[in-house]
Amino acid sequence: MNIDILSLIKPNQTIAVALSGGSDSMALIHYMQGACKSLPFKVVAINVEHGIRGQESKLDSAFVKDYCDKNHIPLLTYEVDCIKHADEQKLSLEQSARILRYECFFDAIEKGFCDKVATAHHADDNAESVLFNLFRGTSTKGVAGIKEQYLDKIIRPFLSIDKSQIEQYVKENDIPFVTDKTNFCDDYSRNFLRLNVIPKIKKLFPESSKSILRFSKIAREEDEFLDELAKNNLMFEEGAVKIPLTLHKVLLSRAIIIALKELGLDKDWEKVHVDSVVSLCKMQNGDRISLPKDIVAIKEYDKVVLFKKIYTPTPIIPFEIGEFQFGESKIVIEKVSPPLNLKDGFYLDLDKVPKTAVIRTKQEGDLFTKFGGGTKSLGDYLTDKKIPKRKRDLLPLLADGKNVLCIFDLAISKQAKVDKDTKQIIKLFIK
Repeated sequence: MNIDILSLIKPNQTIAVALSGGSDSMALIHYMQGACKSLPFKVVAINVEHGIRGQESKLDSAFVKDYCDKNHIPLLTYEVDCIKHADEQKLSLEQSARILRYECFFDAIEKGFCDKVATAHHADDNAESVLFNLFRGTSTKGVAGIKEQYLDKIIRPFLSIDKSQIEQYVKENDIPFVTDKTNFCDDYSRNFLRLNVIPKIKKLFPESSKSILRFSKIAREEDEFLDELAKNNLMFEEGAVKIPLTLHKVLLSRAIIIALKELGLDKDWEKVHVDSVVSLCKMQNGDRISLPKDIVAIKEYDKVVLFKKIYTPTPIIPFEIGEFQFGESKIVIEKVSPPLNLKDGFYLDLDKVPKTAVIRTKQEGDLFTKFGGGTKSLGDYLTDKKIPKRKRDLLPLLADGKNVLCIFDLAISKQAKVDKDTKQIIKLFIK
């Protein structure tokens, strides 16, 4: 077997082989031991006992420890309870085992035991994963297969090698290994593919695993390219992501998924969530839908905006001169003296502000008299100004009863504007 190890690691790194005792991982550690004699890296091992097969898996771990002791390979061992974890998290045993296994791998890296972890995934594993996802129903991400490197921390040196080559290597080098009997039970979907489907495919197409590997690499590259295109069309602001509705449907769905992940819905999103956001394209401006984890999607003119719903009590603060906190904003009201350029800020006539005025957020029935004259509902005024509905309820207002005297950083009412008779001027702004 000819593998370019140095394309996966840096000189002088310590590589931990994920060692289960099975033929694949035993072949990998044997190969890596041989490679490190001529290449500048060190080999150690990690064993994770999953707590699934009782005494049998404990014996497998004992076999690994004995092999490492005899060959002077530093070994880090973990014991996890996959059955309990799967039950608590509502996962399959296979999913639970993978999650806990990778948690152990990253823990080993974090502790400094190793720089990277090498797993023994091979080309047949990749074919199995691609077919499993394809038959179950997937997008191009599902047929992108197994990556040769994951987060620059997990490497798969055998990924271009098929199972028959590994078996031949084990036989030629008389490498000891243990056998997990559950691998021969086809009750599980993946095992069924491994034992019944892939061997029959290989009879007709001997190089099928390597062909699928090439296909999955192409699918991954194209998938990553489309993701990048979608992301380049997103507009990010604090707590929100805007998506243009003019995007091609291929990119629109991807953009929605990226936005959901950006807002914290990394694993719990489903196709129905994406489809419901897409459906906003044909709805009215201001229509919205609720999604998991307090995410809301709303149509704003030619865009869909996804944002996290903010639960903050609506403050009501008596009007006064000074600086104070208003929700997540810092409000400043200060007296100023002429001469002033009234166009460079928001200035009010202090004597026109009633003592009963307060600083608050929008309420039902609020009215606003425009600077040039004419009174209308605050909602209609904000619509005219194209202020998104998601932002309207958070705007700080200076109001007396239902009369809004100032919308901070946006507009001043004619009722409180500075004129030639003004004696006291105040400036209002958000710091």
